[in-house]
Amino acid sequence: MSQVKSIQDGNSAIWLPRLSAHGGPRFLQIADALQAAVVDGSLKPGDRLPPQRQLAAQLDVDLTTITRAYDEARRRNLLEGRGARGTYVAAPKVELTSILDLSMNTPPPPHGVDFDDMVKQGLSQVLMRADNELLMTYHLAGGSESDRKAGAKWLEPMFGHLDSRQLVVCPGAQAAIAALILALTQPGDVILAEPTTYPGLRAAATQFGRNIIAVEADQYGMVPEMLEDACRQHKPALVYLNPTLQNPTAITIPEHRRKELASVAKRCNVRVIEDDPYWLLADAPPPPIATFVPEQVYYISTLSKCLTPGLRVAFVLLRDPHERELFLAALRSFALMVAPLSAALATQWILDGSAGGLMQGVRNEARLRHCMARDILAGRYNGAGDGLHVWLELPAYWNSSQLARAADSEGIAVTPAEAFATGSGAVNAIRISLGSIKDRRRLQAGLRRLSHLLARRPESYSAAVV
Repeated sequence: MSQVKSIQDGNSAIWLPRLSAHGGPRFLQIADALQAAVVDGSLKPGDRLPPQRQLAAQLDVDLTTITRAYDEARRRNLLEGRGARGTYVAAPKVELTSILDLSMNTPPPPHGVDFDDMVKQGLSQVLMRADNELLMTYHLAGGSESDRKAGAKWLEPMFGHLDSRQLVVCPGAQAAIAALILALTQPGDVILAEPTTYPGLRAAATQFGRNIIAVEADQYGMVPEMLEDACRQHKPALVYLNPTLQNPTAITIPEHRRKELASVAKRCNVRVIEDDPYWLLADAPPPPIATFVPEQVYYISTLSKCLTPGLRVAFVLLRDPHERELFLAALRSFALMVAPLSAALATQWILDGSAGGLMQGVRNEARLRHCMARDILAGRYNGAGDGLHVWLELPAYWNSSQLARAADSEGIAVTPAEAFATGSGAVNAIRISLGSIKDRRRLQAGLRRLSHLLARRPESYSAAVV
């Protein structure tokens, strides 16, 4: 797509994007062309754009298309309205913070997906079909029948057909983990986990007075023989596993290892929390461990890591009716329900296919960002090529806490290995999250700045800072 070079006609800049029949929604083509014109200088801050009706006539599109294009351009901070005087190219937005946040694991904004429009359309459908009073009142914990059916559809790629009555809807995976710990363990009980694991597990276990003991892991995840030894020694109440694109190591446990771990769980009669937020983002992931020992595994899948953090909805597969009641009682003690409007929007998106489209966009964007990280961190990148993060082992002359502090002074936030350690002797590594910076160019700048920092020894860095 290209633009006619901007010239002045009276008080307005003549600017006509070239639209393609196969270039996607026309309003997005117009907004993208406007952004490109601002970037290449064809349009400059203070240029007045043609009135919407005039531009619609010149492009032979309806007025609604131009209105949506201008709205999208305003959302991108490209345009500003000045009342009766018209619409002008905005001055560059001042960045109030220089911090490049590579520390928070959130889905990247997918290119080509109009998220604002998705939200508006989804909420419009929800408000049209639902009783508004029901969206603003208390609900029983666990989700409505339609919410659970949506959960069953969400989990179909992992399990095929599921009985929706076996599912519970929760306000996020962290709430689900906490409720499982409360329902299935007692103070002082042991929970087994890998040496580096999701910090939310440690936070919940510590708060409730449970003890986490690390079980050795290798390049394929938790070692089955070590798990069996730990089960016999410590008599754990639970084992916690994050088997697909593990947070933080990004390891995906292969199918043969999953079967071995399932066999150990069965022999030792120990229950397993399978926290699996990234399964749908992975490239050809193995079947969940819950498919091998369904009676002993509690499976959690959250929308926050695949779609958007603001959608605090997770689905928990609990096959035993008595354990479901225990779980719901524990959940009600600190989180009565999912916000009904969030649950309704999640259900609407899953059932009408919007969630699948958004997730595919997130998956594609994440893979593109992994390619960027691979190129910039050449020689150090050892990621899987998908998911939301990279686990970067550091050269011997840096330790992870020292590197995190140095990065912070350079305006980059990363997460050191200590944040994920369940025992002593943390790996010398950092986690780099690829989705939390919306703009690819800023992500690229952050990765380059980090790469330069890694190439310098701490002593030379300190001397340069002084």
